[in-house]
Amino acid sequence: MSYKPPRRPQFFYTTAPLPCPYLAGRTERKVVTEITGPDADGLHDRLSRAGFRRSHNIAYAPVCPSCQACIPIRIPVANFQPDRTLRRIWRVNAALEGFEVPARATAEQFQLFQRYQSARHGDGDMATMSFYDYRAMVEDTPIETFIVEFRDPDDRMVSACLADRLGDGLSAVYSFFAPALERRSLGTHAILWLIERARSLGLPYVYLGYWVPESRKMAYKSRFRPAEVLTGGTWRVLTDADLGSGVGTVDSTLVPESAD
Repeated sequence: MSYKPPRRPQFFYTTAPLPCPYLAGRTERKVVTEITGPDADGLHDRLSRAGFRRSHNIAYAPVCPSCQACIPIRIPVANFQPDRTLRRIWRVNAALEGFEVPARATAEQFQLFQRYQSARHGDGDMATMSFYDYRAMVEDTPIETFIVEFRDPDDRMVSACLADRLGDGLSAVYSFFAPALERRSLGTHAILWLIERARSLGLPYVYLGYWVPESRKMAYKSRFRPAEVLTGGTWRVLTDADLGSGVGTVDSTLVPESAD
């Protein structure tokens, strides 16, 4: 009989309370664990299905007292049906070509990232990131990660999306774009591209992170329908009843700030 070593124990830790980045006046706490070891890809897959997100080599999920505003959301690729607004966004950006490249930071990416942060999040922590900080965000990954560079016909990079490859789909980690092209909804376009890419790879899902209906910058994720949300430990179809009276919907001009 061959010897099978026992699985390495997985340790989880809870962070100290910090101000919530999505809802003013609330605090957030996270449960975090390290993604490491020879089974890093499998571990990341299991954690993603359980509602965790990745940052560097850490997976995290919200465990905020008295608040369940952050709802994991994913798109079942086979059933996805873009509405009129999403079809318009795809047409408006039809001239862009997406190039899937390895997770290696470049000066060109960083310049675009800086312009985006300065224009959209000038008072945020990411606006002060150096190239080395950006490189760590892109390259410090224990699993299969890539960047999609979106270029116009003149070969100018106008947007980019950092994404992870999972066993059952693609996971959008972070996207950024040229601020001057805000009205072209390039963040939304990146998600539509990931959906088509997942379909071509035969992968069933695109994971979008957390849907926060009360947060305008995160509510856009409910526009991708049908979608599935994780509640009570089970993935189920997002219904119109979940949206309530307009909660979780966005107008056609709102551009997602990130895929986080």
